[in-house]
Amino acid sequence: MDSFEGINEFVTVAESKGFSAAAKQLGCSTSHVSRQVTRLEERLGVALLARSTRMVSLTDAGQAYYQQCKELVIGLQQANETLTTQQTQLSGVLRVSAAGAFSENHVAPALMEFAKQHPNLTVDINFNTSMVNFIEDGFDFAIRYGRLSDSGLIARKLVDRPMAAAASQSYIDEHGLPTYPEQLKHHSCIIANKDVWLFEKDGQPLDGVKVQGRWKSNNAHTVLQACTEGLGVAYLPKSSFNDAISSGRLVPILEPYWGSGNSSWIVYQNRNFLPLRARLAIDFLLKHFAGWQE
Repeated sequence: MDSFEGINEFVTVAESKGFSAAAKQLGCSTSHVSRQVTRLEERLGVALLARSTRMVSLTDAGQAYYQQCKELVIGLQQANETLTTQQTQLSGVLRVSAAGAFSENHVAPALMEFAKQHPNLTVDINFNTSMVNFIEDGFDFAIRYGRLSDSGLIARKLVDRPMAAAASQSYIDEHGLPTYPEQLKHHSCIIANKDVWLFEKDGQPLDGVKVQGRWKSNNAHTVLQACTEGLGVAYLPKSSFNDAISSGRLVPILEPYWGSGNSSWIVYQNRNFLPLRARLAIDFLLKHFAGWQE
């Protein structure tokens, strides 16, 4: 078994790109991590890491060894989780960063169900639209909407979010009913995040329509309320309009041109760094929203 000592520390250093960051993830001292990796290199008779005062990088041998070892570590974690899940109750604090009406109306209730299944677990949801540093801010994972930048984080699709356009009957009576996206240039539009709206026709994208209007907000509830009050046309993920349209407070418009929109994602660090409560919460959400429709 001695031949396995240091592998977990080595994989963690390789993925966090530093001994201090790896020690923080593993909950031990930096000297312990360094000592374990050094002993592993001595047993193998090869340098796995190139160390400098500013950074740590993999050698060619280290890169090849890492590719093999990371699968072993993940497999061991999964084996441990299978037993742990059966034998223990989750505890501690699950910290989630979320943003938007979808998180408020759908993700939060789903996590409430998860919390009910684990009475010793505390759930802390922060509804913040800013990007988070998972290590410094202490979040286990985040819920984000839209196109994601390549940040080195893991992103797993939760749901697709097709778009819909709507307006109040009072607005339509006063300003007329737009029948083609280009006509929105002559209407008052309620801007959520972007002032260029993307529509489609028979599954094919149309040129973006640059819109303008009297109301702008990055909060979907406020956009919806402004639309209901007759301040203009709104273009949001379809689920945002469900209650307002079914109750007759809003009228769907431009239906043949609604775009496919973007997706909502679960975003987190490498799975190796996640505590069990976070891994199981992520799996729960993915299963909960499987097959979900706007």
